[in-house]
Amino acid sequence: MQGFTLFDTAIGRCAIAWGEGGVIGVKLPEQSDAAMRTRIGRQHPEARETHPPPAIEVAISDIRRLMDGHRQDLSAVALDMSDVPDFERRVYAETRSIPPGETLTYGDIATRLGDVGLSRAVGQALGRNPFPIVVPCHRVLAAGGKSGGFSAPGGVETKRRMLEIEGARDLHPTLPWGPR
Repeated sequence: MQGFTLFDTAIGRCAIAWGEGGVIGVKLPEQSDAAMRTRIGRQHPEARETHPPPAIEVAISDIRRLMDGHRQDLSAVALDMSDVPDFERRVYAETRSIPPGETLTYGDIATRLGDVGLSRAVGQALGRNPFPIVVPCHRVLAAGGKSGGFSAPGGVETKRRMLEIEGARDLHPTLPWGPR
């Protein structure tokens, strides 16, 4: 059985979906709860809105703490990556190793995977990330400290806000998306 629930965070109302193997998706805030439910319904048609099991309640609590500015580690959150291609699994594993308040570039992740030439593929994999916050794609920047893309609702502004909450040190104040 798959389920999902909506929950409030410092960046807005998020959602989490789960199945027997763990979390199958995390959604960043949409314009409305109805829009969030529609998006979840498209991506996880078998999921029903319900009360989360204990492991998901812990994940929600940890996500809230992180988005409240605590240096919360989400590495214990079980992710069901049964439908995720191998390369993306490897990208997500490297991305999960970035601590709160720290950043890497797409090139850094590609280098860790053994080939800096994979930078664009890393960016594409992160653009398809079904587990934002838990797989902290917001902590991955373009070369030169530029924001790069962010496909979540709110785009680069959401990325900037999440990095500010975490106290990221690599935000350059002269960049349009840097600290305000």
